[in-house]
Amino acid sequence: MSQTPTIILVHGAFADGSSWGRVIPRLQAEGFAAVAVQNPLVSLEDDVAHVQRAIDRSKGPVVLVGHSWGGAVVTQIGEQERVKSLVYIAAFAPDAGQSPNDTLKPFPPSAGLTGVSVDKGRFLTLTLEGMARNFAQDLPAEDAALLAATQGPVAAACFATKVSAAAWKTKPSWYVVASQDRMLPPDFLRATASRIGARTVEVDSGHAPHLSRPDAVAAVIVEAARTA
Repeated sequence: MSQTPTIILVHGAFADGSSWGRVIPRLQAEGFAAVAVQNPLVSLEDDVAHVQRAIDRSKGPVVLVGHSWGGAVVTQIGEQERVKSLVYIAAFAPDAGQSPNDTLKPFPPSAGLTGVSVDKGRFLTLTLEGMARNFAQDLPAEDAALLAATQGPVAAACFATKVSAAAWKTKPSWYVVASQDRMLPPDFLRATASRIGARTVEVDSGHAPHLSRPDAVAAVIVEAARTA
């Protein structure tokens, strides 16, 4: 196997693979291949299948990076041998038998929930105001508008789905805490990072530090990849 890992980037809810566009060039400049998965956000099973296809297409070791909901996906799939390390970006990291919603229960509701719209199929999207105020409040208005236009609607059922594996128990893990997050409470992010024993870096950003603080996020991913 090649000794240089492929970095597979797994986006979260209210986003798509283009949300990694500021991090990918930085990873490539450090000599790493980077692949952004386009998650359907229909179910945990479907998202895991998309990530597995990306792993299968790659060669050699793999580093999995999950943002937000994507953290549950990498937690579920990351136990396999080729996955060498995990990076969580303001993300869920449930234990086996837990759902993302379960992990949030001890914490007060986040401000970001006020900007969520639910359609008749129980798919969730962020309103433009919700995106600008709660998801991307530290980005220019035109960036927030683009995120709102390109976001992937997410099935509400995803957040109630329990993972059956917890890869962070057996893989080295890194965690980026977004200290100004309005979608997931910063105290929840800190508690999650501590619970999984991750190497933790806190950045002054909203819920999408890979967009507003790409240098800091890329540095964490590169560290995880070099360790792998």
